[in-house]
Amino acid sequence: MRIEPEPAGIFADWMAEVQARTERALERILPCAQVAPQRLHAAMRYAVLGAGKRVRPLLVHAAGALTGAAAASLDRAACAVELIHAYSLVHDDLPCMDDDTLRRGRPTCHVEFDLATALLAGDALQSAAFQTLCEGPEHIEPALRLDLVRLLAQAAGSRGMAGGQAIDLASVGSALSVEELEFMHIHKTGALIRASVKMGARLGAGLEAGAGAALDRYARCAGLLFQVVDDLLDCESNTATLGKTAGKDRENDKPTYVTVLGTARARELSRELLDEALEAADELGPGGERLIDLARFIVERKY
Repeated sequence: MRIEPEPAGIFADWMAEVQARTERALERILPCAQVAPQRLHAAMRYAVLGAGKRVRPLLVHAAGALTGAAAASLDRAACAVELIHAYSLVHDDLPCMDDDTLRRGRPTCHVEFDLATALLAGDALQSAAFQTLCEGPEHIEPALRLDLVRLLAQAAGSRGMAGGQAIDLASVGSALSVEELEFMHIHKTGALIRASVKMGARLGAGLEAGAGAALDRYARCAGLLFQVVDDLLDCESNTATLGKTAGKDRENDKPTYVTVLGTARARELSRELLDEALEAADELGPGGERLIDLARFIVERKY
């Protein structure tokens, strides 16, 4: 039986609470801008704080709610994945990558500071993510910390996000098949989203094999869903709403779900992925409400 989503107000309150606690935790974790080297630390804080939907931290907490994980432990994992995400955005915006000047409604890090500082800020944010997992609540067993580090490293590396970005750059001007496009985004976007879900669940009680498989299926669908919606928004929305340059993928001649499938089929695919994600979350029982709400949030978002 399909689990009904919670009333919108309850989910909105939960989401705001998780976003706020993630922001506070990131503020504590990031070096103070007054500590040397000041400019680097200021750039790191600029890239992370005060903006962003925090979708990955929300997924960490939603999966953690499913397994009864402690909030303090989830905060650490949520910050770690968000630091990796922030570093990837800083580097993606550089002239050697997507060459963009607007991110989250304000100048990109290399525009606000300079190219070298932005590059170093991204490097330092990546290091901070793994340091974050190694510190924090003492009740997290060393073996579990090691597993979390492994999950995040795999998601961020050459067989995850960085590898997907490499494929993306190599695909500019090419005509990809749907299968090739999916392979790229399973790595570029999906890997970190799947890791967010896995890390959150690992911090609580264990799941039975069937539930673990359902959770991973949910995470895979959510990752692809996020990208399909991103491609639709890039095509159909405007810069003011998105907080980043609209139409950038088309301008850069990048293959997207819209260019490969067309707008109508891409929108249909988003509905199919949402249904599959909801079916997977339904198998998790009453603890999957947050995951259901988040899947709907991903597809209904405006930026």
